[in-house]
Amino acid sequence: MVELTKDTFAAEVLEAEGTVLVDFYGDGCVPCQALMPHVHAMEDVYGKDITTKARRLAIGQKILGLPVIALYKGGEKIAECVKDDATVENIEAMIKAHI
Repeated sequence: MVELTKDTFAAEVLEAEGTVLVDFYGDGCVPCQALMPHVHAMEDVYGKDITTKARRLAIGQKILGLPVIALYKGGEKIAECVKDDATVENIEAMIKAHI
């Protein structure tokens, strides 16, 4: 699990090889907090997970509501689960569809 910043996002996500999972969350976001243990547990199943909480970073990626769980590959966002659709089941289905 890697904590991203605006300085590390490009190297860790946009320039990374393979598929990268990014959890955009906020400390005061109750649904984000409820998802967090599940996202952390997915690291054991799916490998390297990357998490960010930097709000400016989220805005720079056109993330306007939280939570958002996004998959990036080859520097491009290829899928995402947003707000009410960001359930454990939907996140796992998204991952399985893209790996």
